[in-house]
Amino acid sequence: MTRRDALIRVIEALHREIAALKVNDVAALERATTEKLAAIEEVAALGTGPAGPELRELADEANRLNETCRIYVNLMAANVRRRLQTLTGDAGMGYRPAMRAYA
Repeated sequence: MTRRDALIRVIEALHREIAALKVNDVAALERATTEKLAAIEEVAALGTGPAGPELRELADEANRLNETCRIYVNLMAANVRRRLQTLTGDAGMGYRPAMRAYA
């Protein structure tokens, strides 16, 4: 396997992660993440020789896709946080006015 092949595997796995995140398919997300991590390990195991324009382009694409995944995850986390706050009656998002005790 070449670094190019391994980077393509990373990119394909990232596309599967994004698709799974879009439909909230936890099993597919777990599979895609496992595949992505294995492909990243392959890239690392292949060493850090000089990277030509094609490898740089593939690495840039992988970085862009990973950023897209991060954004999806952050949005999902924010939605869960908002739902939990609503369910627990913490609609003020953690704001609590100071309580003063008077003697």
